[in-house]
Amino acid sequence: MAKARAIIKRRKAVQNIRKITRTMELIATARFKKALDRATEAEAYTRKIAEIVADLGSRSSEVAHPLLEKREKDKNTLLLVLTSNRGLAGGYNGNLVRVATRALQDAEVADNKVRLEVSGKRGISYCRFRGIPVDASYTHFEDRPQFQEVEVLANAYLRMFLAKDVDRLDVVYTRFLSASRQEAIVETLLPMSAAKMEAMAKLVRHPDKGAKPAPAAPVSYEFLPDANSILEEIVPVSFKVRLFKCFLDAAVSEQIARMVAMKGATENADDMIKTLTRQYNRARQSQITRELAEIIGGAAALE
Repeated sequence: MAKARAIIKRRKAVQNIRKITRTMELIATARFKKALDRATEAEAYTRKIAEIVADLGSRSSEVAHPLLEKREKDKNTLLLVLTSNRGLAGGYNGNLVRVATRALQDAEVADNKVRLEVSGKRGISYCRFRGIPVDASYTHFEDRPQFQEVEVLANAYLRMFLAKDVDRLDVVYTRFLSASRQEAIVETLLPMSAAKMEAMAKLVRHPDKGAKPAPAAPVSYEFLPDANSILEEIVPVSFKVRLFKCFLDAAVSEQIARMVAMKGATENADDMIKTLTRQYNRARQSQITRELAEIIGGAAALE
């Protein structure tokens, strides 16, 4: 009977864990939908402003901007890694730190000086465990990043780039392509490239179908007072929007990863409960059979 009681105790523990994972799955699903709505709302604006910057940047003989000029030597690199504050998200943070570690190794091989900044407690803990020095860390970016918070960070990066303290800004984050596909990548935001902005402007993202090229349509602009004045205003805004979009994509991808991980944990708990129930039934049946045998044996001995 002791074995049956142990099985009952373990099954109850698994049932309690299943309640927790199921609840976390539902919470992640709700947060994913909200994060996806925010990312979708920002998609059209991001794409349109990228299209305008690409059109202006392609007029290399007419307009120029410091953020669009590629440095001859990019020896000073700033690497921003976007991880999560919470765990239980499957391989989400593991994929990010692997990509970030590879980027650091590549920079070391190229003899580049890297300033490392990490957002998220999981990435900070990883760097502390591996002994990787972190120049700046942020933990206030949750699953609902605000543009005002990201703008403060973007303004600091713009000042560093224009002062030539930084030659390149790379962001490691999980790019959201569709509900079934996300990838951890390293994306260069500074200096801004007209070719990359044009490629971004041609992408239309669908929550279920992913990203695909949008139909090209020639657009003619009339600049007032002139293209350079407009470029001075719109290029920094475009950078801020792109950085904000990285945070939005990271938030969506984190919730998808947590939703999938908790769904898998719930299904595993269901399977374990079924297995433990079968084991309990067999143990109980064996116990009853043994007790019947003892009763029959005792009755036979009394005859």
